[in-house]
Amino acid sequence: MSASTIQTTGVPIRIWADPAEVEGAALRQLQNTAALPWVFKQICAMPDVHYGIGATVGSVIAMKEAIAPAAVGVDIGCGMAAVKTNLNASDLPDSLKELRSEIERAIPVGFNMHRDPAIDRALERDDRESRKMADRLFHEYADLARVAQGLREKATRQIGTLGGGNHFIELCLDTNDSVWMMLHSGSRNIGKELAEFHIARARKLAHNADLPDRDLAVFLAGTPEMQEYRRDLFWAQRYAYLNRLVMLGLYSKALKRFFPRLQEQERVICHHNYVAEEMHFGENVLVTRKGAIRAGRGEMGIIPGSMGTRSYIVRGLGNPDSFESASHGAGRRMSRGEAKRRFSAADLERETAGVECRKDPGVLDEIPSAYKDIDAVMQRQSDLVEVVYQLKQILCVKG
Repeated sequence: MSASTIQTTGVPIRIWADPAEVEGAALRQLQNTAALPWVFKQICAMPDVHYGIGATVGSVIAMKEAIAPAAVGVDIGCGMAAVKTNLNASDLPDSLKELRSEIERAIPVGFNMHRDPAIDRALERDDRESRKMADRLFHEYADLARVAQGLREKATRQIGTLGGGNHFIELCLDTNDSVWMMLHSGSRNIGKELAEFHIARARKLAHNADLPDRDLAVFLAGTPEMQEYRRDLFWAQRYAYLNRLVMLGLYSKALKRFFPRLQEQERVICHHNYVAEEMHFGENVLVTRKGAIRAGRGEMGIIPGSMGTRSYIVRGLGNPDSFESASHGAGRRMSRGEAKRRFSAADLERETAGVECRKDPGVLDEIPSAYKDIDAVMQRQSDLVEVVYQLKQILCVKG
């Protein structure tokens, strides 16, 4: 399905959702972003687009020699990981409750963290690349902004932890009954602290004084502020990636206690809150994807639904009109507060029937009805990605 175009006082907005169904606050955010003088060519809005703090979730923004830190968001490097295993549905027990408990023991959720760093026990001895990544990451820690300097121990102990909100760990089946491991997490507290520090710093810069929305304050190329933000941004993106690698290791070891013959057959890992240096329409630009994945031709990605609906492993089609991007999930159709007011624990239990998961009021804001229809979202981006696997969770861990 092709995108619609909304003309603005700045660059146009290319939108892969029905504009009539996009909330007014999100459209105003997109219009304010489109008016920024540093934005290149257009703003792209994915089919899961919705209002977000600072900048619109489901937006793809290319800038020339500028970055808006709020357009990345506070969970720098948030993203997904999925692993196809050699297990089949017939290998699984009738009840997955004990398996969920084992995963929750292995991987701290919410604000919790490991008592001791988990990197060594999570990674295999021959995984030299991941261990080298971890060593380099913490070797560079002293170079980060001052706000991070008292958080090193916490950052070390939060590697391999889930967090809360819409983050999750799932066990899924594809349409051939193959078992998949899947998870969604980001850069935890250290990413949040770095993001908030730089967002506040950008708001105070003189060149941002007259912006229509101070949340869209930018750093400019060639300035110390930009150099320091890029340093911390790219560090936090690597931290988030390592966090997912360590969680996969812990998840795999938890499963092997039940299934000793478990083996990995295929792996997909992708960011969906991040910045990348890319070339589009013949220009070198800084692309910010907040709630969007890269979907270059042949590139694999993950588009999850909700804790009771399908998810998709996809292959990018490299559509230049979207800056080679696609949605990061179903996208919320209502706020967390509204979901808690509108639905009950009984609604949650009904909508997650057949899934081994929490069904208490503490996760009511994650009820599937709070999200858009993932199948409709997928239909709207058929020109951006092709479906490779369709997954349905049978177990879900939430913070």
